[in-house]
Parts: sequence; structure tokens; C-alpha cells
Amino acid sequence: MYKIAVIPGDGTGPEVTQEALKVLQSASKKYGFEYETTNIDWGGDRYLSTNEVLPENASDSLRKFDAVLLGAIGHPDVRPGILERGILLKLRFELDQYINLRPCKLYPGVWTPLKDKGPEDIDFVVVRENTEGAYVGMGGVFKKGTPDEVAIQEDVNTRKGVERCLRYAFDYTRKRNKRNTLLLCAKTNVLTYAHDLWERVFNEVGDKDYPDIKREYAHIDATCMWMVKNPEWFDVIVTPNMFGDIITDLGAMVQGGMGIAAGGNINPEGVSMFEPIGGSAPKYTGQNIINPMAAICSVQMMLEHLGEDKAADAVDKAVAWATSEKLESMSAGKMGYSTSEVGDLIAERIAS
Repeated sequence: MYKIAVIPGDGTGPEVTQEALKVLQSASKKYGFEYETTNIDWGGDRYLSTNEVLPENASDSLRKFDAVLLGAIGHPDVRPGILERGILLKLRFELDQYINLRPCKLYPGVWTPLKDKGPEDIDFVVVRENTEGAYVGMGGVFKKGTPDEVAIQEDVNTRKGVERCLRYAFDYTRKRNKRNTLLLCAKTNVLTYAHDLWERVFNEVGDKDYPDIKREYAHIDATCMWMVKNPEWFDVIVTPNMFGDIITDLGAMVQGGMGIAAGGNINPEGVSMFEPIGGSAPKYTGQNIINPMAAICSVQMMLEHLGEDKAADAVDKAVAWATSEKLESMSAGKMGYSTSEVGDLIAERIAS
């Protein structure tokens, strides 16, 4: 019995979450696992009514679950940053979700802006360190608002944090068993302290414990160029926090846009959170036209994480069938089906 916390969130989040749960229910019936969900109302509406972003025991309350399914965070009546920092970043750090996992997979029938590239060329995964780097908030401002203002933002990298991220990436590459190639994306020629640590640990751990995994290295700028020109070169990419934030959004565009992109915030020893990447899209709220595929793909990731590999594979195949045989577009209102109809298509395909 899996215990799953569901945070539908803001905007179209509840709509896409409903379809993701529809698919989860179909997979559970087909593949014989049980689960129970607990709905949690964290998001913009709750903040506006209570002036509280999260309750004090929010992280502790989530630790009793096996996974968290998130719809979207972002409310037009709440200043940008309040909910994102107060919910998403806070939960990532307090739950020590030190891996951000982002598959970049082009499904058949999905348009990509890359000329002459197809599904056989675009199928890689980014493993992003998720709780260190420039996003820890260390630093400060001196003489703010004056001509002499100084702003410092520190990039924090620990041996423990770097090594556990790299080991996860090596293990994931081995389990994925595609090209068995792990690429470190960093900037060792300029960030000579922090990224020297990444490169040294990458090679030390690889030499000692993962001789079967081929290791490659590329600077961040070269990685961005090659993701556009030669995405077929990549298998698994591991990278520090800020660089991961950049290349995963580039990867989302390469795979056809935010409407099909899903991600996981992973704590391999604790509770992990899975979400569509596209945001709350408030202008489409309540119209039943938003694309739920990214939310459905986040359920696929959650099932894989929970060890329900057959169910995860079935969801993946159902998504590929729908993109190749049914959907006209990934854009809201242009799919040829409503939001709920897309959920029905995937759920029925799994059940058949």
C-alpha cells in the first residue's frame, strides 16, 4: 500500500493532477498494486486566505508518505517568488531531495524545433544536484541602493553533496543500460575550485566503483551547443545545481515543450516529489483545454521510482501511443481532445 500525498496547487494544477490520478488508478488495477492518496491544499489560494505559505510541520507531515505528486505552484495574485521559494525550494531542502531528475525524451508525433531529429535521437536524462550550489541562499548585500553596492551570492559545494549526486547518476546510468555513458557538465576552466571538486570526485568514484560506465566531460557552454546540434550524443548528464536549471529547460524545448516535460525531486532514502514542469498556466484554468501529458509523465516517473517498473513502462508506452496516433498538438486547446479526454485515452489504453 503506497501512501501518496497529492498537492494539486494552483491554476491548471488541479486539472492535470486529476488526469494523472486517473492514469495511476488504471495502472494500479492493471498491475495489482494498491495506494491511497491524501489531498493537501498548499498553494496560492491557501496563502491568500491564511497569509501562511506552509504550516510549520509541513515537511514532517510529508515524511510519512512514499511519494508526493505535485500539480503546479504559481498564482497570479501572489508576487512571484513567494510560493516558489516558500513551497518548492523549502520542501526540496528540508526533505533533502538532493537529486532533480529530468528525462528529455522526444515521443513519436511530438514536434521538436531541432531539424532532422526524431525520437531515436532525443532520449537522455539530466541528473541535477538539487540542494547545494548557488541556490542555498548564502551571501549578502552591502551598501544596497548606493553606487557602491556589493552583492555576493556564494556557490556552495560539499564533498558529501557532490559525491552522493554523482553516485546516484552512476547508478542511474547503469540501471538505464542504454549507452552506459555518464557525462559531467561543469566549467572546470573557470570555476577552478568548486568544479575541480566535481571532476576529481567524478573520476575517483568512477575508477573505484563504476568501471563499466564510460565517463565523459563537457563545459556547460559546449553542452548547450551539443544539445541543439547533436542530442543523440547524450545518455545521462550529471551537473551542479545552477547549470542543471539551465540545461533542463533547454532539454524541455528539445523534447517538444513544457507540455510533455516532467521531473522528480528525489531523496533516494526518503520521500520524493514528482511534478510537471510547465507551471500553473492560470489563463487556461477551468477551460478543460490544458495538456495533462507532463503530469501523466510525472506519474510514470513516480511509478518507476517506487519500483513498479511494469506499470511505469505501460504508462510510457500509452503516452507514446497517444502522441503518435491521437493528439494533434501539445499546445493547450490544439490537442484535438480536451484535458479530461486525454486522461481517458491514456487510462483506457493502459487498461486494455
